[in-house]
Amino acid sequence: MKNIYKLGVLLAVTFLGVGCKKEYLEKFPTAEVSPNTVFETVDNAKMAVNGLSRLMKRQYLESQGFNGEGTIKMWYGNYAGNHCVVPMTGWSSVINLEYVANPLSTYTYYPWYYYYTIIGNANTIISQIDAVPGDEKEKQKIKAQALTFRAYCYMMLAQLYGDRWSSSNNGATNAVVLRTVDGLEDMPLSTLGQAYELIYNDLNTAVGLYESSGLDRAAANNYEVNKDVAYAIYARAALNREDYPNAEKYAALARAKYPLMSATEYKAGFSTPNKEWIWSVYDNEQETIHFYSFLSYMAYNSTASVVRLYPRSISKELYQKIPSSDIRKNMFLDPVSTGLTFNSTTGQGNAAALAYVRNIYKDVRPDAVAFAYMQFKINAVGLPGVGHLNNFRASEMYLIEAEAKFKQGKDASLVQGILNDLTAKSGRDPNYNCTATGAALFDEIKKYRAIELWGEGFDFFDMKRWGDPIIRKSFANGGNFQGALASTIQPTDANGWKLVTPARETDYNTLID
Repeated sequence: MKNIYKLGVLLAVTFLGVGCKKEYLEKFPTAEVSPNTVFETVDNAKMAVNGLSRLMKRQYLESQGFNGEGTIKMWYGNYAGNHCVVPMTGWSSVINLEYVANPLSTYTYYPWYYYYTIIGNANTIISQIDAVPGDEKEKQKIKAQALTFRAYCYMMLAQLYGDRWSSSNNGATNAVVLRTVDGLEDMPLSTLGQAYELIYNDLNTAVGLYESSGLDRAAANNYEVNKDVAYAIYARAALNREDYPNAEKYAALARAKYPLMSATEYKAGFSTPNKEWIWSVYDNEQETIHFYSFLSYMAYNSTASVVRLYPRSISKELYQKIPSSDIRKNMFLDPVSTGLTFNSTTGQGNAAALAYVRNIYKDVRPDAVAFAYMQFKINAVGLPGVGHLNNFRASEMYLIEAEAKFKQGKDASLVQGILNDLTAKSGRDPNYNCTATGAALFDEIKKYRAIELWGEGFDFFDMKRWGDPIIRKSFANGGNFQGALASTIQPTDANGWKLVTPARETDYNTLID
């Protein structure tokens, strides 16, 4: 398994240099395998698709922090949201979205560069796979996988660089450049509506090809995309687009073969795929990117100083909303019930607090620091931060289905039933029984999205989609965010939470003003 990506990476990164007349995307220093070699055989093309997976976990832009999909989840999803406390005031400009209107910022550029890197490689596979000699069914599967990757990347770009749907004049506002062929020719920005039209078309085509091929991934290859992944992307994209019938439909399809994890599995660390995981980014000790990885920034047992000294915590407000009977409450350090002492302005604990933590979680480093409400949900299976990164799991699909049903005005009992299945029947909280209706039921959906998906990169994107303000309270105001991070950010602030098109695109693309 440790060499599964080797050829794929060389092939995939080579594609960017083919037919490009612009250089605002960084060139990778490799020309070891030509595209002609890639498309000599179906087996080589399979490895190129594996290369797309590998591009989701690697160092980018010569920076320790830009690590593929993990960066999107951590810096853009977790940091900027309401409920992930990162006691690092030096990161206030990122956490408070101060960069989003600056086209010269590396933070506005990185997602553009990262996702178009994958899109450019996927486009080459899509355009050339039909002519490859070999089994037709295998080629159909490969094309379906490349289309699935492209749809995922455009969905993420639409969330970052597009307006929330409710502010887009029904999709009429500009969002991203829709490149679907080889090369980086000048193109204007397309509208948000056009972006979702492409995403839908890619997924519809991919699903058809998966079905006509009759092929699926091996059970152990959770890092590969398949028809279920296409369904999951469709569900999330439709929810973002406020297309609630399709969100409901595809969420149910996506989770059909993925039963919810047990309470034991829930406590296992979220770094190894289990029966609930639909799609993940592969990692092991041979393939790790060390201190650049998501888990090096997140796992409670990471050896990285950014975690040892500044562990990630849940917001006090969200923690207090978790019922005491819910297993998820025990995944955070309660400063009250433990009777431990924590600094009243930073949340940092003393030596006794660290000793308490290490008595329960013996893999916490002896030179670490304990903080109030620090998380024990996510760990690493190897150091400094080895482990798979979850992209989709069944729980999200339950929550999408519940929200979609609610937004369509369906009977409250149907929504309540989904929330009860997710929380009570799964064993997360055997005492849970949802009886809320009306606005209170929507609040329940929001609350349990925040609880269930905490730390997995959803927080900011949910707040943006709903148009809810980000409100982080300081210690003095009853919260647990440090000074400069205790901000209130309205949906109309910070460029409407929409990343500006980066200068490295507009400087070279003559069709964008």
